[in-house]
Amino acid sequence: MQSYLVISALGKDHPGIVSELSQAILDCGASINDSRMARLGGEFAIIMLLSGHWNAIAKIETLLPRLAEQLNLVIQSQRTTQRTAPSNLIPYGVEVVSMDHPGIVRDVADFFAKRGINIEELFTSTYLAPHTGTPMFSLHMTVGVPSDMAIATLRGEFMDFCDDLNIDAMLAPVK
Repeated sequence: MQSYLVISALGKDHPGIVSELSQAILDCGASINDSRMARLGGEFAIIMLLSGHWNAIAKIETLLPRLAEQLNLVIQSQRTTQRTAPSNLIPYGVEVVSMDHPGIVRDVADFFAKRGINIEELFTSTYLAPHTGTPMFSLHMTVGVPSDMAIATLRGEFMDFCDDLNIDAMLAPVK
């Protein structure tokens, strides 16, 4: 019987963090099922879903405080269960590009939340436009659209919503 643990870690970035974290997980007899890592400013951030027999997960939980001190990280953990994806959801990719301004993530997330559509993944970044140096914002997300929802209607509503906010966007099935 597999047990599952989500850990998140945050701290000053330095070489070797991922190597040491993954080695500790391997040494405890667990596996990394899913993970996301990013360098945000000068900070390192990672979130991982681990799996293993109950004793492997218990070893990791016991090791985390020492590992946090050794790597100078703040580490949190939470037991979880295996994810069961509803069979009636179709993954759609959402791409948004706009001049950077506050509230874009909230507005786009609210659009989907009001329609009962869950956000599965979300990535954002800012950058300067090549020729003008204008601050730009980019959002990439995957949403789970119920199979009984009219995609043409959803796409039309989303494009109208984006036009009203003066943002460029795309909504397309994930291949």
